[in-house]
Amino acid sequence: MKLCTGLFFDGDPERLAGRIVDLEAVGVDLVLIPEIYGFDQVSVLGYIAARTERIELMTGIVNVYSRSPALIAQSAATIDALSGGRFTLGIGTSGAQVVEGWHGVPFKRPIGRTRDTVDICRKVWSGDKVTHEGKAVSLPLPADEGTGLGKPLKFMNRMHRSDIPIVIASIGPSNVELTAEIADGWQPIHFVPDRFDRVWGDALAAGNAKRSADLAPLSIFGDAHLAIGETDEVAEARQGARGHIAFYVGGMGAKSKNYYNDLFRRYGWEEEAEKIQELFLGGQRAEATAAVPDEYVDTANLIGPESHIKERLAVYKGVGVTHLTVSAQGSSSLDDLAAVKSWIE
Repeated sequence: MKLCTGLFFDGDPERLAGRIVDLEAVGVDLVLIPEIYGFDQVSVLGYIAARTERIELMTGIVNVYSRSPALIAQSAATIDALSGGRFTLGIGTSGAQVVEGWHGVPFKRPIGRTRDTVDICRKVWSGDKVTHEGKAVSLPLPADEGTGLGKPLKFMNRMHRSDIPIVIASIGPSNVELTAEIADGWQPIHFVPDRFDRVWGDALAAGNAKRSADLAPLSIFGDAHLAIGETDEVAEARQGARGHIAFYVGGMGAKSKNYYNDLFRRYGWEEEAEKIQELFLGGQRAEATAAVPDEYVDTANLIGPESHIKERLAVYKGVGVTHLTVSAQGSSSLDDLAAVKSWIE
């Protein structure tokens, strides 16, 4: 099981460089750089590639609407070359609020757009001329949709690797099925190892049944907040994890369309999901946070004494997690990362 963590760029390149060097030194295997509607993750990854030697790099995530599939493929090829083959392409659909509100692009055909993006990326990386007839994207653009002057083109440079791994972030049943069929890895969110099979087991099985024999087994990225010990800082981290999920379940999306609230219900916490959302949208954030069940905090995170962390790590391993993405909290975050790295080797 590989140890991964996310890293936000706050605008200070030297602080970013210092942190990434520290993460590399304590043995973190892979770092994910987010974007959402902040600093561009592709540029940040290019900078990190030049400041590191070993750590693997990943977009977490590139949404499949704001860049064309060919541009996503070009960016992935560039970072992979700059890093000497240390790059993983993480993609996802994001959501309508960001795609339409920030990028001004219709949030249409998410499954088709994802499949087309994966197919086109692999065609670009093959070095052949790219033609594609998809449900959401076709290359060249059909003549009746443009000038008719488009022609098949191929990537101009020599690829460092033609098999850059593609990880899809997905939680909906249809998207998870697609992920298991075509991706190299699967990145869900708010992963509860004890309950994930009841939510995604059927979709994963259906996708794996259609999976090409040319693909290796699907990698699984589990996630968790991390804080080891029984100090006040650890208690604060526990409260932070509670607030984090309350924000997603309560307020990340409209009341009628909140994917994370739906996920919490599918995990079996239906009453809690309804209560958290009602309180959060009513402006009672502290009460919404308090409504998050202890069982979720205990099973979806790595917070507490060493014995508890080791027990939970065994559960993650036991259900097939290959990449553990942790958000380490507090002043001992680097020590905690180093400890987890030693326990999972």
